[in-house]
Amino acid sequence: MPKYTIRKALRSDLAALLALESVAFRSDRLSRRSFRRAIGSASALLRVAVTDRHLVGYYLIFFRANAAAARLYSIAVDPDRRGRGLAALLLNDAERQTALRGRRSLRLEVREDNGPAIRLYERLGFRRIGARSDYYADGATALRYEKRLAPRPPRLSAATAG
Repeated sequence: MPKYTIRKALRSDLAALLALESVAFRSDRLSRRSFRRAIGSASALLRVAVTDRHLVGYYLIFFRANAAAARLYSIAVDPDRRGRGLAALLLNDAERQTALRGRRSLRLEVREDNGPAIRLYERLGFRRIGARSDYYADGATALRYEKRLAPRPPRLSAATAG
């Protein structure tokens, strides 16, 4: 598997994010404005996967104040990189980042006709919690999933660090 670096998105990533969005999704794409707002938002986390200086994946999570769950709003992998474990790597990072922010679960919606994504989510421990009909712009139904996360490990204090 190629070596990927996962880091916070930068404004300089905008063109690459839009290019990825256009090849990853047929509809319901994020706009330049949406990506730009997410990069500067305290209630969002946009992280990208990079290899050989090419942006090949991203995920976007939204955090609501005082909510126990975070929402995985979008995840995308370059179609040429699919099937190589990158989506699982991004999801593992998303779970870790969500737990670090003190959230107990991660929720998402997925098109009911997106079998590969559904299989990935279920393999990684997400469980189906519902559905929303007519959710997407083309009228497709969204399946709702949630994964409970391990609690954030306690920080060691100076007195207990050794």
